[in-house]
Amino acid sequence: MSVDNSIHSRLEQYRRTFQQHASAEKGEEKFMTKEDFLSAIAPGEDFQKIQREQYELLYKLADRNSTGSISFDDFVIFQDLLSKPDAEYEVAFRVFDVNGTGKVTFDGFKSVLSSNMPGDAVPFDFECDWLKLYIGSKEGNHELSYPEFSQLIKGLQGERLRQEFKHYDKEQSGYIQPEDFKKIILDVAKHKLSDDVIDHLPTLCNLYSGNKISFSSVVAFHNVIRNIDMVESVIRKAIENNQDKKITKSDFLKHAHEASRYTAFTPMEVDVIFHFAGVDDDSGVLGFDDFARILDPRWTTSVKTVDPPLPLTEKKKGGFLYQLAEGAYSFTLGSIAGAVGATAVYPIDLVKTRMQNQRSKVVGELLYKNSLDCFKKVLKNEGFAGLYRGLGPQLVGVAPEKAIKLTVNDFVRNKFSSGQNGEIKFWQEMIGGGAAGASQVVFTNPLEIVKIRLQIQGEQAKNLTADAAPRRSAIWIVKHLGIVGLYKGVAACLLRDVPFSAIYFPAYAHLKKDLFKEGPEHKLAISELLMAGAIAGMPAAYFTTPADVIKTRLQVEARKGQTTYNGIADAAKKIFAEEGFKAFFKGGPARILRSSPQFGVTLTVYELLHQLVPLPGHGPAPTTTAAVASQPTQQTIENRAILRSTNALKMLLDLDYRFGVCPKK
Repeated sequence: MSVDNSIHSRLEQYRRTFQQHASAEKGEEKFMTKEDFLSAIAPGEDFQKIQREQYELLYKLADRNSTGSISFDDFVIFQDLLSKPDAEYEVAFRVFDVNGTGKVTFDGFKSVLSSNMPGDAVPFDFECDWLKLYIGSKEGNHELSYPEFSQLIKGLQGERLRQEFKHYDKEQSGYIQPEDFKKIILDVAKHKLSDDVIDHLPTLCNLYSGNKISFSSVVAFHNVIRNIDMVESVIRKAIENNQDKKITKSDFLKHAHEASRYTAFTPMEVDVIFHFAGVDDDSGVLGFDDFARILDPRWTTSVKTVDPPLPLTEKKKGGFLYQLAEGAYSFTLGSIAGAVGATAVYPIDLVKTRMQNQRSKVVGELLYKNSLDCFKKVLKNEGFAGLYRGLGPQLVGVAPEKAIKLTVNDFVRNKFSSGQNGEIKFWQEMIGGGAAGASQVVFTNPLEIVKIRLQIQGEQAKNLTADAAPRRSAIWIVKHLGIVGLYKGVAACLLRDVPFSAIYFPAYAHLKKDLFKEGPEHKLAISELLMAGAIAGMPAAYFTTPADVIKTRLQVEARKGQTTYNGIADAAKKIFAEEGFKAFFKGGPARILRSSPQFGVTLTVYELLHQLVPLPGHGPAPTTTAAVASQPTQQTIENRAILRSTNALKMLLDLDYRFGVCPKK
């Protein structure tokens, strides 16, 4: 099921992107023009080193039938190609396999490479022995399959490097001028280098005595770039293990030896790394900031990654104080958001309490005909402020209630989760939700009993009878009840909150996953999260209304002549006998109207607070997995496609950073 959901979510993403950019129509079907396609898959100014027209190579692959337009099916096939782990090799192979036969001939290879190289590029020697070892002579019959071509294309950059060095070394001295070295490296690796390294390329001649650059130095530099992922890994490990967070060449070599059984960096390659990292620091002791200068940070390490990996300058955030600050930050924003949500729906909560406490006609005249009548009479008799009677204790309880509930639910779910995707069974989800509901009762029951008594007070004050009780403050109620009294009705509170959370959390999780198709490739929009939260709250609120009615009756101070109750069973029996089965669902609609919008308002405010008041040095903070999933915008989805398409050009750009650019006339 999870595989089907993932496939479906990807298709929906492709469809949204296609519909957004497709401008041509044939009948009732929409199509992408070349400009539409390039707008969908090519970046704006993030990758200025790769020209827009180079992405036309991908357009030719997507336009399978050379019709000049791309259908939705063509777009899906193209996106599926880019999602392959070997996409850069597959794309290169299809560019050279112009006839679509699944083979690359000598003539085809020569034609494609020649036609896509810029006019001022050093000509490639197609008669070289290296190429003949792979593809044979022009007259030969050998054709390269995809695996064979992949090996050729990987080694072609090194052969081109050798040929270009030979071209500039007219005297065959084994040395070239620094400016010629820069030309060679820009041809085969400009797209991978940071601007800082490009500016300092000629300075390689200063690494050793002399004013020229040897072939050994050129190969060493090229090897560093080709193995830059390994270089970065070694640097990170070495710096992490050094107390002062700086390393020397000896430190690098030591950790490189420990990190690999067979791969070893030569002393010259290490010299190259430290030379460009420490251009303005000849101490030989370098840190993260220095090494971050080597690579262009706009490149990512994986097409599966939405956001680029952390640059080398990013410090690992940790330590007790930082974690404490992060926890306090999330707790504070959650408290504010919860308070806003509770305030927004509090009048509904008050009406719900009044309706649930309204006794049978046996006791006396009914004050309210229905929830709307109750709302009108509260507004008329007690004023606007009456709608918010008892709000104070509610706001005090919102923060710990949300924090405890979400933390326990996350904790239990994590304990039950198994497998790489954190799979959890439905009954385990219910246990997690139930445990969350039970944990909050310890803190919220005292606050609820105070809130409820304050909510009922306004009703009693306006009831002009002899039994009308005097108005009391929250502090008086707490003192009067005592510790034991504050937990009156706790069993009923558990009976309500445990099943509520056991229904709510699994329903919320499955609505996100099954209805809105949340997955690794499809993160939900805020509107989808709000709908999931609102829908999940409806059955959870309504089906637990009987327990809420009993809890309200137990916690409210009975007036003279009203029925009193001794526990859950006694209350249930008397309510049924005096008022019938319908009484157990009094205030049910009000509970639904309260729970759904409260959750929605809380989530919206929580998201806005994270955006408006990010944790210093942290950026917009991620939300808790139990309450809100992370929200990628449409721009994020487009960025993912852009990264895929850019990475798919890697092997072609390794041949020449201008590969695919029309030669200047």
